[in-house]
Amino acid sequence: MNKVKLENRPVGPFPAALAGAMVDGRPNYAAVGAAGCVCLDPVLYVSLKSTHYTTAGVRKSGYFSINIPSADLLPQTDFCGLVSGGDRDKAQLFHSFFDAAGDAPMIEECPLNFLCKVFQTTQVRGFEVFFGEVVAAYASQGAMVDGQPDVQKIDPIIMMGASYCGVGGVIGHPFAEGKALL
Repeated sequence: MNKVKLENRPVGPFPAALAGAMVDGRPNYAAVGAAGCVCLDPVLYVSLKSTHYTTAGVRKSGYFSINIPSADLLPQTDFCGLVSGGDRDKAQLFHSFFDAAGDAPMIEECPLNFLCKVFQTTQVRGFEVFFGEVVAAYASQGAMVDGQPDVQKIDPIIMMGASYCGVGGVIGHPFAEGKALL
């Protein structure tokens, strides 16, 4: 076996995301590495430390947004993970927009945005995992090809171990590449 044993902790790859919530009447964003798809239905999750400023906003409003930043937003994204919204107004880094379907801010500069309504919450080792039904979704026109979001145009930030990475290109498609082995 040609394997190297690693520490028992996740190393990635994980997409970087900015979770948005209204806190004390203003937009706030937190950088997260634990957010994403839960199942084939329109359900996303975000895992936020129970003590974080953004967490209180999600609890109170029942809504959160998941904003997928492109690599050119790396400084702002990383800043949102370094500073608490209780100490600094991180919304000033972005242009926020809203959808009538729910009370959570989304980031205009991010190529993908999802507004979610919380329907379940669970506690995991000091974190609150919010499960939300997607009630609105947006993509920047410049991130689309043939009417669909394009990973190369989105250019998401990928976290891998202690590094941020970009996307080099598409290498295949789900439920298609393995058919040759059937």
